[in-house]
Amino acid sequence: MAQVNFALGAMRFGSQVDEQTAFDLLDRFVDAGGTLIDTANCYAFWSDPNGAGGHSERLIGTWLARRPGVRDRVRLSTKAGAQPVGGGEWPANREGLSAPAIKTAVEGSLRRLGTDHIDLFWTHMEDRSVPLEETGHALALLVESGAVNRLGASNHALWRVERARLVAQANGWPSYTALQLRHSYLRPRPGAAVADQSHRFGWVTDEVIDYVGSERELTLWAYTPLLNGAYTRDDRPLAEAYDHPGTARRLTVLTEVADEVGVTRNRIVLAWLTGGVPAVTPIVGVSSVAQLEEALAGAALVLPGELRARLDAVA
Repeated sequence: MAQVNFALGAMRFGSQVDEQTAFDLLDRFVDAGGTLIDTANCYAFWSDPNGAGGHSERLIGTWLARRPGVRDRVRLSTKAGAQPVGGGEWPANREGLSAPAIKTAVEGSLRRLGTDHIDLFWTHMEDRSVPLEETGHALALLVESGAVNRLGASNHALWRVERARLVAQANGWPSYTALQLRHSYLRPRPGAAVADQSHRFGWVTDEVIDYVGSERELTLWAYTPLLNGAYTRDDRPLAEAYDHPGTARRLTVLTEVADEVGVTRNRIVLAWLTGGVPAVTPIVGVSSVAQLEEALAGAALVLPGELRARLDAVA
């Protein structure tokens, strides 16, 4: 069975995606050889009148409970730090990354997922009100206890990631070995606001690519790789921030390459991400088996060197 080199994004499972559809998607993903399932404790609080979140983790936990033996075949990726707690408006009311908040978050995730460990645990967003030493020590205790296998940073400024890793190194603690940021073939204008992107530092830049490529232990995960369907659906236009000459040039070459290969632009984008240097793990959110099949085909596609060079050359 071929290796599936992307993560199944479960953000909408249990909220916008109903239980049966989510179960069908999870079953098909695992049957195809998929192992990485990405969620978060806050998914999807914005769909809940009570703002509670936890929908996705609970659904995955139910699915695992009904599939004996499957837990040993998958790796669960979840996050903490962005879950709303108490009153007020998000993001001011998020749980943050204090030691007590991290401990409570992990205990909740383990309970909802119905597992004794999390394979990859992410700090979901920065919390500059808490010293890096406090967060780092709390994360190290999770690894030491066996509750967490690996650590990742999502939507963090790169300098904060590096500083956190140095703090961990100085104290002999395990530290971040993965980054999760937004990334796709098309990029918005630098500094431009994108309506569906609330994280200020949640973007892959050339500096991120260089950093991950220079640090062997680091891996890079990319969310929103298919821009919410904008590559293939007329009813999903690109945000205004993508309206610049670089987008037009890249779309032209992307379309040419897709036509030459005889596949959709979605498949070319996924192949470009997974086959690059450094390789990127896309997090693909789907709501139908047909969309999942498209993602499986795209991630399995190997781009010839000449075509990849053409895609890479466009500024």
